[in-house]
Amino acid sequence: MKELTGGQAAVRSLIKAGVKQIYGLPGVQNDWLYNALYDYRDEIKVLHTRHEQGAGYMALGHYLATGEQAVYNIVPGPGFLNSCGALSTIWGLNAKVLCLVGQIPKKVQGKNLGVLHEIPDQMGIMQRLTKWAAKVDSPNAAPMVIAEAFEQMHSDRPRPVGVEIPMDVLSGTEEISFEKFDIIPHIPSVTDTEISVAIELIAQAKNPLVFVAGGAMHASVEVTQFVEYLQAPVFSYRTGKGIVASSHYLSYPVPAAHSLWADCDLCIAIGSHARMPLMKWGQDDKLKFLSINIDEEAHNRMRKADVALTGDSKQVVAQLNAALTANAKPRVSRKAEMEKFAAAWDKETAYLEPQKSYLKLIREELPEDGILVDELTQVGFASRIVWDTDLPRTYLCTGHMGTLGWGFQTALGAKAARPDAMVVSLAGDGGFMFGVQELATAVQHKLGVIVLLFNNNLFGNVRSMQEQLYDNRVIATDLHNPDFVKMAQSFGAHGVQANSMDELRNEIRAAKGRDLPTVIEIPVGNDWPSTNKFKALPKVR
Repeated sequence: MKELTGGQAAVRSLIKAGVKQIYGLPGVQNDWLYNALYDYRDEIKVLHTRHEQGAGYMALGHYLATGEQAVYNIVPGPGFLNSCGALSTIWGLNAKVLCLVGQIPKKVQGKNLGVLHEIPDQMGIMQRLTKWAAKVDSPNAAPMVIAEAFEQMHSDRPRPVGVEIPMDVLSGTEEISFEKFDIIPHIPSVTDTEISVAIELIAQAKNPLVFVAGGAMHASVEVTQFVEYLQAPVFSYRTGKGIVASSHYLSYPVPAAHSLWADCDLCIAIGSHARMPLMKWGQDDKLKFLSINIDEEAHNRMRKADVALTGDSKQVVAQLNAALTANAKPRVSRKAEMEKFAAAWDKETAYLEPQKSYLKLIREELPEDGILVDELTQVGFASRIVWDTDLPRTYLCTGHMGTLGWGFQTALGAKAARPDAMVVSLAGDGGFMFGVQELATAVQHKLGVIVLLFNNNLFGNVRSMQEQLYDNRVIATDLHNPDFVKMAQSFGAHGVQANSMDELRNEIRAAKGRDLPTVIEIPVGNDWPSTNKFKALPKVR
């Protein structure tokens, strides 16, 4: 046992949990945490941001790009609240992120004395945005609380966790023991009997369709083997791209499944709710539903599952594959049929121009293992439908949360976690300004993200809805913007403008391999074709 400060106990616990870098902002309540981070700077790296939301988004980008746990730290009160947009997105994406937040001294908590950064019930707020949260009450409690936080993070359905440490606990000293520091996650598993029931359901299906999302991101090999054995088309959308390679003849975006839905007799959801088809396209008595999900409560959320397998998708699908191999013959290849389907789908999305051409150009210039981070902008919306990727964790999206302004900041975390990867951040002028200050972070930490900034001087999507849905009642959507090229250059980043496809291609090529970020402004109008037709497809059964 050694006498350590609470800050040292917390940082040593992070290191023992395998954390190698932390995203955060120092402040008086966290002084002794950062003193400890200085003490152990050879073992754990700090990437500091210019705003608390940036710390949260960078931690999210780290997780999404790698699947590895991530940590961000901020001061309490307004600092914590500043990060809550990011934390809610982390929650919505089931990300393994620890929010490590400071707190005012224990002796003044709950007394409403107007202490610096005091807010009512910070822990209550954090508990509602995490799956588990707790406070460290003494320096010697830090290892056990932090170990429990990581154990909770990795158990069952992954989601963020929170730990709060008061400033006097961080500065206090006690003898600290790490002997019982252990992280043993709980992962549910399925029985052979349950697998047999699922195999029987699969065997009866003539036209199964498979839907995958973020819960299967780590099961790419197993899911690919599964759909190949069944010759079942597999569909992903915002959070599942790359689980099965887009170049595979069985792999398509979810909206493409609409034309096949009427004949589907078995919907198989793997790490997914299959929300779009089950909620929007209709159901009948002939449709069966097989749900594979680590969260027992998720099975019946959209409809009652005929068979529910609660477990890690990688493990469960591997068991299904073993049982199929042992008990069933592979189905006849549908390659020729699905290649015709792919050609028809390509024609159906041909109207999405110029978004489709921009994305095609980006795909041609982005290496296979490069990362595209979408945003709430027209090219971003289209990317959910027509972007192709053959590898998991190379297309990052907000999922259902739809957090405007997340993209650039999240891309920085992806680049920090995977420095050798080319990272491209799609952005609109509205969303980019939500986190533009993190250009300073990107320059300081040499995070060479390439930002493709589509500028129409509007909140364009809202403007289009005002014009088309609300009788041209245009209000609060015009934007006054800076000179983005000069602004980027003033931060020390590269700033250029591209006024044609050829210029864009040349500027992307010039930006490859740079240590510093590049902002490529692309002036556009607001006459983009809408992707809404794929969000509101009619019922078919």
